[in-house]
Amino acid sequence: MPPEDVEVRVPAVPRAVITMRTVAADLAARAEFTLDAVADLRMAVDEACSSLVALARPDTRLTCSFIVDEEHITVTASVLTTGAERLDTDSFGWRVLTTLADDVRMLSATPGTTGDPFRLALRLSVQRLGTPIS
Repeated sequence: MPPEDVEVRVPAVPRAVITMRTVAADLAARAEFTLDAVADLRMAVDEACSSLVALARPDTRLTCSFIVDEEHITVTASVLTTGAERLDTDSFGWRVLTTLADDVRMLSATPGTTGDPFRLALRLSVQRLGTPIS
């Protein structure tokens, strides 16, 4: 199976998180990941996107890129923020993310010029487990 790349952009508002969660679960199911891996990915994407939306600038977009390959689904979710925001890595939400995903990384990009927004991103990866869905 060649890698499949999908990118989705929605308003950075709580009600839009369900779209990202649904896309993640659909991609995992179509790639024949196990039911447990699909559920883990769905919950991890929900937590990542919800956490980012809480820090997003008003009227910005939540962007998720999904890369599906033979062994993993890697999701990079990002938003623009008003400052050098970071997620609390001691929070319950971070613990949920690191439990559900095999790898979680926080990425940030500083603006090129004064007044430009900051970009905060979470990259997570969930590995295929056991036997695929039949």
